[in-house]
Amino acid sequence: MIHRMAIALLSLVGAFVAAYLWLYKLGRLGTIACGSGGCETVQLSSYSSFLGMDVALIGLVGYVLILAVALAAVQPGRLDRPGPAGLLALLSGGGVLFAVYLTYLELFVIHAICRWCVASAVIITAIFVLAVLDLRRLRGPAAERPA
Repeated sequence: MIHRMAIALLSLVGAFVAAYLWLYKLGRLGTIACGSGGCETVQLSSYSSFLGMDVALIGLVGYVLILAVALAAVQPGRLDRPGPAGLLALLSGGGVLFAVYLTYLELFVIHAICRWCVASAVIITAIFVLAVLDLRRLRGPAAERPA
């Protein structure tokens, strides 16, 4: 249960990061707190949208979806089911792959680093690790499971 609660907390933090970036992209924030100038460069680049959708909005939707699954997964009767853990691993694994792609773009195409994007990449990676650990716990031998 602790893994899923941590996933819920991390996904909430990730949702706030993504919402902050999306509000900036929408013009609701004057400047973005970054310190390096790289955030503006990344957020205003042509790569800040994917298939016609703002990357920050994709992140926000993804984090909210992960949050919903994690909260549903901590309900009584679902704690020992591997299905929610597998879904969390699948969703966050997709997020990690997307973060790797975006980080590649930042480093080798845009030549600027957004600290908020790095924070999001760390958050989604932590969620993925927790989801995989939860899945391994549930799929391991019954004797290894805590009572």
